[in-house]
Amino acid sequence: MIFLSVGMPRAGSGWYYNLTHELLVACGAQDARVIRKKYHLERVLTEVNCNIGVLSWPRLCAVLIPSLLGNSFVIKAHAAPTAASNFFMRQGWMKTTYIFRDPRDALLSALEHGQQAREAGYTNAFAQLLTLEDGLKFMLQYTHIWESWSRQKDVLRTRYEDLINDYDAEVERLLGFLNLQDRHDHLQPIIDKFRPRQASDKQKGLHFRQGKVGRFLQAFDEEKQHEINAAFSAYLEQMGYPR
Repeated sequence: MIFLSVGMPRAGSGWYYNLTHELLVACGAQDARVIRKKYHLERVLTEVNCNIGVLSWPRLCAVLIPSLLGNSFVIKAHAAPTAASNFFMRQGWMKTTYIFRDPRDALLSALEHGQQAREAGYTNAFAQLLTLEDGLKFMLQYTHIWESWSRQKDVLRTRYEDLINDYDAEVERLLGFLNLQDRHDHLQPIIDKFRPRQASDKQKGLHFRQGKVGRFLQAFDEEKQHEINAAFSAYLEQMGYPR
């Protein structure tokens, strides 16, 4: 079985991926990083968090091979669903979770992360976000992707804010989706390890920094807030966020 952990950027997707990964490995699944190396999937899955990128037929078929050979493992993505991913889910070859966040907070985090990258002298997906307009264009792509995943059946959708504010309830939902609810006691140390107050950016692959809800209200002035709210107006209410 392939488990696909999809997330909006800067929405705790690395945190949620690693929580899912460790829960499943503790119950007999394989370490995705070991699968990546053993089956020579270095060009398909990134080194950190085994991100598959686009959910294309060639990429998904490549990771299907170790799955058909009896391996269960978790991979990560930020991409939209495709005909290929829909087919894999319908066939029962893949189970998918999706985590998202208030796009205004995700926007702020992306801009800050880009600035930190430029100051440190390295390049990543956020380093090119030089202005608020750049950030809005970038994050609007991922609200469109949220819209696509919101229409998918049999996908566990989780709001980052709910994971922060009611972690135990959200973990129970995840355990139920993964069919691990009967192994709760065995998994408690892992559950505790990933609690919001325990999560640290020092843990490789979590990408967890400030993690605060509603921080955009302090970071942006009224004019910028108006611009941001206008840009995301078609999505905020549907996503469950007040304007």
